[in-house]
Parts: sequence; C-alpha cells; structure tokens
Amino acid sequence: MSFEVFADVAKPILGGFSITAKRLGRKKVTIQYPLERREQYERTRWRHVLTRHDDGLERCIGCSLCAGACPARCIYVDAGENTEENRLSPGERHAVRYEINMLRCIFCGYCADACPTGAIVLRKDFELANYERDDFIFTKEMLLEPVRETV
Repeated sequence: MSFEVFADVAKPILGGFSITAKRLGRKKVTIQYPLERREQYERTRWRHVLTRHDDGLERCIGCSLCAGACPARCIYVDAGENTEENRLSPGERHAVRYEINMLRCIFCGYCADACPTGAIVLRKDFELANYERDDFIFTKEMLLEPVRETV
C-alpha cells in the first residue's frame, strides 16, 4: 500500500479521534431528571392545549383551520352548533369532537398559528410517553384546560 492511499484512509480516522479527544477533556453534566429539569429553549413547542376564555367558555369555535394547516394531517375536528341551553363557546359553533394523533404530530406549531381565536397552543410540557398506541390519541377532554376558579 502506498503512502498516499494510507494518508487518504488515515486522515479522516485521525480527525474523528481528535474530535473525540477534545470532548473527553470537557466537564460532564448530569441532570437528575425527575428532580431537576433542563431549561427548555424559548420557542419550545410540545404538548397541545385547548385554552378557555376567562369566563370558562372554550375558545375553540370548530372552524377546522388547525386541521387544514397541519402538514401531518393528525388533527380531526367535528363542529356542532351552540344553543342557548348548551353554550360551550362564545360563537355560533363549538368543537363537538377534537382529536390529535400525537404519533403523527411533528410539533411544527402550524395549528397554533392558523387558529383565529388562539384556542390551540403548544406548551413546554414534554412528558408525552405512553405504553399503548391508543393513549396517543388526545381527545378534547384531555386537551382542554380545566376551568379556573374565580375568587
């Protein structure tokens, strides 16, 4: 084997070893996860939440713009009419069924950008692990914020 061939093969290997050697000199940081949490970046987008107005009414009006904007097609919205006896949102309509398939979601945030009422937001809660596939279909009841108690 000639020296040029050996140099062409050895140069990338030695370059990789040099990167590893530089990293070995750095101080290791261990986060004790359940007790300590790493700071999330400012624009982190994780768990979807359906928000409410201050008076407890749902912000979602069932317009399905979030479903239309979703590139992964993981959102399903079924809208229904509001009545005076059953008023769930301030508009004429509300979401009867709202589902997000979290296995398909790519956490792009387009659903939040498309929402005209600010009903769907992505918060920094990143603990989304489950054991069953069916548990990754988030329903309206799972996504909806609890009603705030007014004092």
